[in-house]
Amino acid sequence: MAQRQGLDAANVLQAAVEIADETGVEGLTLAALAAKLNVKTPSLYNHIKGLPDLRKQLSRRGLLLIKAAMVEAVIGKAEDSALLAAGFAYVNFARKHPGLYEAISMLPDYEDSELKEAGQDVVLFLLRILEPYGLSEEDALHVVRGFRSMVHGFASLEGQNGFRMDLERDESLRRLLQTYLRGLRVPLHET
Repeated sequence: MAQRQGLDAANVLQAAVEIADETGVEGLTLAALAAKLNVKTPSLYNHIKGLPDLRKQLSRRGLLLIKAAMVEAVIGKAEDSALLAAGFAYVNFARKHPGLYEAISMLPDYEDSELKEAGQDVVLFLLRILEPYGLSEEDALHVVRGFRSMVHGFASLEGQNGFRMDLERDESLRRLLQTYLRGLRVPLHET
């Protein structure tokens, strides 16, 4: 059977990203994807193994793109300004790609080697940003975990319309990140 001209795995994944961003990950079905691509659902199996495989690919794409967004944002920056830029890039990614961000948050298979590698690359990138702070490896990992919790919480609340006050959201995010950054300058065992 001849494949539809122009239809390949990259096109299928891009269409899946668009559907997820428009309707959320749950709105991404093979029927919806086939309709968007103007093909019959069985034709998709020439390019994907099924919906679980597609969601895994979506999660991996999201991890690669969120890291790329942070890398681009921190070029030429260091220490506090780099972490501030990374935090804004993270939240802006969630704003621009809500479905893709949702796919990252709902990783379908934590033990999948490709997903694990993509996730570790994000962590390693953040650890590199933290090197000038002189933290131990364990302390730096705690900082990365806290950073992710903070920006994920902000992005998730914003994505669920949790900020209803007429107050500039980017200013709230800036203050949140700056407060966190000031905390990095305080010795960890001071209470």
